Amino acid sequence: MILRHAVKYLITLLILIFAFAYISPPVSAILSLVFLFLLVFFRDPERVPEGDGAVSPADGTVRKVQGNTVEIFMGIFDCHINRSPLEGRVIMTEHYPGKFKPAFGDWKDNEKRRLLIETEKGNMEILQIAGWFARRIIGFVSEGDKVKRGQRIGMIVFGSRVHVTLPDGFRITVREGDRVHAGQSVIAREVDGDNRGDKGA
Repeated sequence: MILRHAVKYLITLLILIFAFAYISPPVSAILSLVFLFLLVFFRDPERVPEGDGAVSPADGTVRKVQGNTVEIFMGIFDCHINRSPLEGRVIMTEHYPGKFKPAFGDWKDNEKRRLLIETEKGNMEILQIAGWFARRIIGFVSEGDKVKRGQRIGMIVFGSRVHVTLPDGFRITVREGDRVHAGQSVIAREVDGDNRGDKGA
């Protein structure tokens, strides 16, 4: 499945590809490669959680785990649809204009979108961060919307990293360097009160 936001760009490219096929075949060939790249980039696969617990908000590599926060770096060839790790209700969305530095470096001044989602276990924060190649963060949900676990909540065009801070009562089950998939990979599981001090797996 292809993200609906990309359909107009793909149709425009197809028109140009056919037009340049007669005017300039080399240009048509280059545009065809761009078309194939966008097909891969804007893919929107269906995902099924691999078990109980909080699912990953993004495809990519876990860069850092600290407390209840998991930071995920999204490579250029990762699927860039972001999903809600838990079921809940969006109680706040904020957009922070900023720079476009590489997201694997000092990202604190970069453009960001912050979501606060109220869940049965407490508030969960999701931070979408644009990078040097990413120039746009698209939100699919607004304040007051209810979201399901694994539901699409937005995407970062050509970028870059997503951080999620889970409520207390979850044990992080991923480590730095792990590959995860949005809406599918379980990154944390709920624990009872006696085990809340244990982190990692």
